[in-house]
Amino acid sequence: MSVHEFIEEFGGLPVFTFPEPAGTPAPLPEPGTVAWRISYDPYGDGEDGSFEELWSRFTAAVDLSGVRALIVGQWGEAYDDTSEVVVTALVAAKERLAGLRALFLGEIAQEQAEISWIQQSDISPLLTAFPALERLSVRGGEGLVFPAVRHEALRELRFESGGLPAAAVRGICESDLPALESLVLWLGVPEYGGDYEIDDLAGALSGARFPRLRHLGLQNSEIQDEIATAVASAPVVAGLESLDLSMGTLTDAGAEALLTGQPLTRLARLDLEHHYLTSPMAERVRTTLTAQGVEVVMGESEEPDEDGEEVWRYAAVTE
Repeated sequence: MSVHEFIEEFGGLPVFTFPEPAGTPAPLPEPGTVAWRISYDPYGDGEDGSFEELWSRFTAAVDLSGVRALIVGQWGEAYDDTSEVVVTALVAAKERLAGLRALFLGEIAQEQAEISWIQQSDISPLLTAFPALERLSVRGGEGLVFPAVRHEALRELRFESGGLPAAAVRGICESDLPALESLVLWLGVPEYGGDYEIDDLAGALSGARFPRLRHLGLQNSEIQDEIATAVASAPVVAGLESLDLSMGTLTDAGAEALLTGQPLTRLARLDLEHHYLTSPMAERVRTTLTAQGVEVVMGESEEPDEDGEEVWRYAAVTE
């Protein structure tokens, strides 16, 4: 997923944007054949005057019992209106949406709003309301509340942010998600609400709460070296097939920890894209792990090659 463009597939289905009234095709797609995208633009020229009006029109036009995948874009002023209006609407329709398996809350592109502007809310009621949900993606960390929950069916959980609150990180990592196979956290930076510390990740790193986890992404952080060091001895790694530590400020110190920690030979893929490794360390990582059968994704280093050049290390997605 990218903050610069809209996705074209979700939950294994092609995305179809629910149209404005004047452009409504006849007939609409069968409910279960597409991932429905609904978005209320407060500055648009459409006839919907609020997210509630858009949602009412959508629920009247589409048989919700057949909807399997749903993407919610804008729900109002990104910097002012919280996602509570969406959570409330979805929970109220839970019986009609019994077939929902994939939900993306906040697919708002950068041209519409910076990721740090997106106002989230307590999204845990969604997991209570939809016990069969298998995939949940959330964009935006401001105001995000996620207490520890238990959910039997969730297989993919993804949070994209410029800064995840510490309480939400702890709640996510301390949840009981026995079916979870993929966890992705864009952790972000303190300037945009990312006040987490390494200890807040302990629940996920232990491996006990997510026994089926095969992919772990701890990304987009200014403490990427600390994360890499913790991962290097974390029990969860033994069960992983892929590990993503990209988008952050990883330096030689973090890479050294990965190379000298527990064996990474079970991994099929290690992603370190957007890093600050020196050329010798980058080559060492690539050579060592490739020889062990690990696909290493690195790209070019963000670290300047010239001596004396000021180094400003930054996470990839913040504001």
